[in-house]
Amino acid sequence: MIEYIHTCISVLNLVMMSKIIAVFVCCVLCILVCCTTEDINIKMGGNETVTFPALIVFGDSIVDTGSNNDLITEAKCNFLPYGRDFLGGKPTGRFSNGRVPPDFIAEELGIKDLIPSYRSSDLQSNDLLTGVSFASGASGYDPLTPQLQCLQSVIPLSDQLKQFKEYIEKLKGNFGEERTKFILSKSLVLVVASNNDIGISYFATRIRQVQYDIGSYTDMLVHFASTFIKDIYGLGARRIGVFDAAPLGCVPFERTLFGDEERKCSQEINSASQLFNIKLSTQIDHLNQNLPQANVVYVDIYNPLLHIIENPIKYGFEVVDKGCCGTGTIELGTLCNQLQPTCIDDSKHVFWDAFHPTEKTYQILVRDLLNKTLHKFF
Repeated sequence: MIEYIHTCISVLNLVMMSKIIAVFVCCVLCILVCCTTEDINIKMGGNETVTFPALIVFGDSIVDTGSNNDLITEAKCNFLPYGRDFLGGKPTGRFSNGRVPPDFIAEELGIKDLIPSYRSSDLQSNDLLTGVSFASGASGYDPLTPQLQCLQSVIPLSDQLKQFKEYIEKLKGNFGEERTKFILSKSLVLVVASNNDIGISYFATRIRQVQYDIGSYTDMLVHFASTFIKDIYGLGARRIGVFDAAPLGCVPFERTLFGDEERKCSQEINSASQLFNIKLSTQIDHLNQNLPQANVVYVDIYNPLLHIIENPIKYGFEVVDKGCCGTGTIELGTLCNQLQPTCIDDSKHVFWDAFHPTEKTYQILVRDLLNKTLHKFF
């Protein structure tokens, strides 16, 4: 009996030891895999882990991190007071008092602290591995939109696509074909446009109103958006987040032009944003059904930003209808400069200038969108 017990104990010890070895081997293999792919692991809650090696961004001023700095255009902001709350109080070409959505998203995902512009003179080859922004302030889906700037047009999506192709060739040249394919297919790719199309090209300048009613114009925008998404998909992108249009009737610039004497939100412009958003959402569903292995995700910014505007106290804001810069009613780009006074505490303002949110607002919006949409990329 005693010998039988000893035998059982020996067997149990062997079983336990084998389990420990198995767990150890699994851990080593996991570490090796992570090291070889150099991916970023993010805990989603529970046991679910997701990965993003890089953040790649296309679009307009919401996600521009300095692409317009060397252009001769009114749509630039590489001067104070822009960037006054950025690291070291340095203006970098970000259309805000501090960081913008790509920076916060990259930080939250553990990719890196800041997303550089692809056009930055300081860009290093290793920056390509973790992502860049091709976005250009004042651009849009409509090819006419980036041509409306004074003196010189900004970078249209068609040229951002050309830069993306160039970026891919640089990746291949520096890091090889397989590494490039991995980065493109696993990275988070964001497309942020339509705000300038609706807010500027259609309503502010009224240029497109001569040719289109709002129904046909939003149809055209969705067509251009769909074509662009298919283009970047064809180049290897698979995890693609597409921002909807903001509640443009509530931004200070549009309130000034189209609001009443009390500068209330323009319901007409907000309705135009909503119409575009409904059509965009439907088209994204269609793309997901027809693009193999793609996760094209509709990113709702309209409702979270409108909720902040309608419930400012909940978020610690006091001013929703004026920007911090100048009078807050019309100043943006070169009109927001060192000759203009700025508010003392921009954390009380939803908007930094007459069109762009403050760093604090962006941070709140990014947390909301990551919580609601990140799991949809997998």
